[in-house]
Order: sequence, then structure tokens, then C-alpha cells
Amino acid sequence: MNFSYWENKEFIGNPDVVIIGSGITGLSTAIHIRRGNPKIKVLVLERGMTPWGASSKNAGFACFGSLGEILDDLQTSSIDEIVGLIQDRKKGLEALVDLLGKNKFDFQQNGGFELFKTEQKEEFENCKARIEEFNSLLISEFGGEVFQVQSNSFGFKGVIGLIKNNFEAQIDTGKMMATYLTIAKQEGVKVLNGASVKDINDLGNGVGLLLEGGMTIKTGHAVICSNGFAKQFINDDVDPARAQVIITKPINDLKIKGTFHYDKGYYYFRNINDRILLGGGRNLDFNGERTDVMDCNSLILNQLNALLKEVILPNTPFEIDYSWAGIMGVGKAKTPIVKNLSNNLSCGVRLGGMGVALGTAVGKECADLYFQKSKV
Repeated sequence: MNFSYWENKEFIGNPDVVIIGSGITGLSTAIHIRRGNPKIKVLVLERGMTPWGASSKNAGFACFGSLGEILDDLQTSSIDEIVGLIQDRKKGLEALVDLLGKNKFDFQQNGGFELFKTEQKEEFENCKARIEEFNSLLISEFGGEVFQVQSNSFGFKGVIGLIKNNFEAQIDTGKMMATYLTIAKQEGVKVLNGASVKDINDLGNGVGLLLEGGMTIKTGHAVICSNGFAKQFINDDVDPARAQVIITKPINDLKIKGTFHYDKGYYYFRNINDRILLGGGRNLDFNGERTDVMDCNSLILNQLNALLKEVILPNTPFEIDYSWAGIMGVGKAKTPIVKNLSNNLSCGVRLGGMGVALGTAVGKECADLYFQKSKV
């Protein structure tokens, strides 16, 4: 099947660069390439009606890791590596705000809180014992103490205490992606939705992208920014990881404000428009959630409902209004993969569930990598 003359002329053309994925990383890459050289023709291919993986499905946390999650990461990473990751996530969030403008996507720095239940007393004590150490390590980066102990003032049941992150924020995910798309189009980036790439062929002097339906697009360079869907193209440490999210119907007099984490960051919730958004639970079924199929997992959804009823809203009736799944890209390492795969192909993937924090900066890195390659 071939594109028509009109389709090729107005929608595809002869792109210099094709980016696979219209999420945060893909659009950031496109914008930074166009700003680096407006003569470069950039086309973004997106499989879904919206940025399909996680960028339009995430829970809207502008975070860089709760203390419990950070200490858990120390089992596989050094303290210097962990501090470096936190610094990268903070700088990535700053890059996001600088690019979009915080008033464009409802950026609110209300602080974050990590919950510890009664049976987690030992973990709570261990975290409290490391607060001073991590505050000292991070004070130069943040300009103030990041973590502090706080009592359970939100009425959570069975919670013995919280650790507050003074610098965590929340965003409106829909407004973020709508603003990203607006800026990309203002920069002259073309975005094609419903364009699922099935195969990538290195042609020596360029790249051929085979789409579902049999059509082919040729380009001088392609950048894989599909994150959770990258495994089909990249033989590297990146796997799909599905995440579940639910949102209640509006709740009267909802006092919960800020972002909240529980169980080493595997659960997270917040107040959005007087509703509770709650996500996570991937640790209940790691194997089942290692998939790029956008289905809801009933085991996890039942646990999310139980957490709402038993801990978060113990004395408040609620109804679930929305439930959905998103696909992240994770691996053994938590650092993103940004590299050339060949002379005509590169990637920016494995955001590790921190796409909001890292995606904009990773896109800038992908653009820089492309320009470095073009100078060779």
C-alpha cells in the first residue's frame, strides 16, 4: 500500500528525522531538533490517538523518589549513583517547567508524603535514621532540607507516621501533553497519529520504517522514543511495565492535599479536582505486568480499592469513576538509555517510571546526540 500524492505532500513529505513516539521524550526531541535547526524536517509517528504509552496516562507526579524508594534502590546502586539520579530528575523537572511554563500544566509544589503503616515500624525507623544524611547530601542541590518527619494529620487509618518531601509537586498530565503538542506544532513538527511502526530497516544511507498496513516511510535518521514499547526495536535492558490507575468520583470536603507514596513508591495517590487518584501495585504481579497490553489487572485493581477503603478513605464512601493502564519502560538500571544504535538510528528510552521528571531532558539529549552525529 502506498501513500497518495496528497498524503505525502502535506502529512509526510521527505522527513530528515522521524521520531517514534509522541510522548514527552519524543516531542521534546522533536522540539529541540527544530530549535537547533528550523530547516530540518521532523516527523513524529504515534501508534495511538493520544501519546499512547505513559505520557498521557501517568498519575501526574512531578517527583524524584520517596525516601523509602531511595533506600530500597541502595540495594542495587551506590549512594553516589542514587544522588546523581535525584539530581538528574530535579534538573529534568526544571527543564519541563522551562519549556512549557508551569502555569500551562497546573504545576503545584504542595509537597509529597510517604506513608508508613503500623507493620512497617522498622522501615519507618530506618528511614527516619537516614533523613539527616540525605538532607546533607541534597541541600546544595535543593537549597533547603528535602525530608522531614510529619505526623498523620490526614486521617489515614493504621498509619504511624509520614516523611514529607518538601519539594515534590504535581501536574495536570492532560494539560502537559496538550501544551507539548501545541509547542511542537508551533515549531513546525508534524505528528501522525495511528502510525504504528512494525519494523525498522537500516538502509545504509538512511532508515526505512515499515508501518502497520504495509506502508513505508524513509528518512535520513530515526529516533526511538517509544519507551515501554521499545523492546521490539532494541536489544537492551528495557522492558515494558504496565501500571494501573483508578480515580474516584468527586468527594465532598476532601482534605487530602499534596502527593502521597506508600510501600517503597509502588503505590501513589493524590487529590485531583476533589477526587482521589490512586495508582500502582505492580509489585503484586511483576510477571503479569511485564506486558505492553493496555488491559486492567483485576488483582491489582482489587488491592487499590482495598487500600482506598481501609487506609486512605476509611470513613468516607466513594465510587470509582475511571480505571486505566499505562505502559512504562524499565530495566535493571534506573538511568535512561540515550545512545546511537547505528549511524542512522538512535534512541532515548527506559525512563524507569520517572518520565515526567526525565523525559524533557532526555529529549534534549537525543537532539544533542543527533547534532553531534551530523557534524561527524
